[in-house]
Amino acid sequence: MNAAAEPVGTPVPSRTFAATHPTSRFRLLLRREYWEHRGGIFWAPMIAGGVSLLLSIGLLIAGIAFAHKAVAEGNLVQHNGVTINGLDLGTLAQQLSSDDLQQLSEGLTFTLMMSATWPFLVMIFVAFFYCLGALYDDRRDRSVLFWKSLPISDMSTVLSKVVTVTLVIPLFATLFAILIMFAFLIALSIAAAAHGANPLPLLWGNGAVFLLSGQFLASIPVYAAWMLPTAGWLLLCSAWAKSKPFLWALLIPLALGVATSMTGLLQVIGLERHWLWGNVISRMLLGTVPVTHRDLAYLQSGSVQASEMYSVPGMYSNFLEPSMWIGIIAGVVMIAIAIRLRRWREEG
Repeated sequence: MNAAAEPVGTPVPSRTFAATHPTSRFRLLLRREYWEHRGGIFWAPMIAGGVSLLLSIGLLIAGIAFAHKAVAEGNLVQHNGVTINGLDLGTLAQQLSSDDLQQLSEGLTFTLMMSATWPFLVMIFVAFFYCLGALYDDRRDRSVLFWKSLPISDMSTVLSKVVTVTLVIPLFATLFAILIMFAFLIALSIAAAAHGANPLPLLWGNGAVFLLSGQFLASIPVYAAWMLPTAGWLLLCSAWAKSKPFLWALLIPLALGVATSMTGLLQVIGLERHWLWGNVISRMLLGTVPVTHRDLAYLQSGSVQASEMYSVPGMYSNFLEPSMWIGIIAGVVMIAIAIRLRRWREEG
């Protein structure tokens, strides 16, 4: 009542709202994907890595116990003609030649890789089933109508899911794998120090854990590109299938492969009878497995070292292969079709 009345006809200043920048909206979409799938993105690789670490430490303790038992029964450790009483690893380390140290480095690299595999194994299944439900679940629970009412384009929505499956999920799995490697190496260092060895030059001096960590992080873009055909196919099935996208995603490629293998249609155009399985169907269904055709060739050779297999130049040489770029183009095309389908397919 004490306030002075505003003159009649005085224009009321309008409120202005700052428009949300597209990058901010996309960041919010990525955050939404994380919170809705935090169990698979964060907890699953963390729990898998924790179980792997416990098993690795358990095997280490069991190995030390068996070694102590062998020493207690009178067995002696011999190396290069030198007999070492008990478990004096310091004396044993002094007898190692350069070749022995090289073999120890390779064995340590392989051991660290094995200790870090569990988060990656979980990542394979998390990424696969995430893609299958990424667009189908919104239609099934009708929440797609709510998301379409927001000022968010279908392209941004689908691309946020592509980034999540190709970059975010592998990044979390890689970070947990690196943590597991460091934790296991610390456990090895404690065991070595307890038995008279200096773990710094013996276990940390070769830099295997740091090299593997850098290689794992550097490999994420390579496997993101390798995963695109599988991500595109699964997202396409997720956007198209009225029900059971898992069955459609499997049955269509498998039926196509069986038909071409039984009829020999590919031989008419000069291709091997089973060519489709290794070059098309595997790329549609197995792209979440972080192993490229080049990696398979290394594994089949049986003579390559782990550090060579995951070297940065070797990994990025995948981009020199035509199959990589053909897969990328196919994945982009299928993702574009999935975006188009999401614009009109709203039924559950």
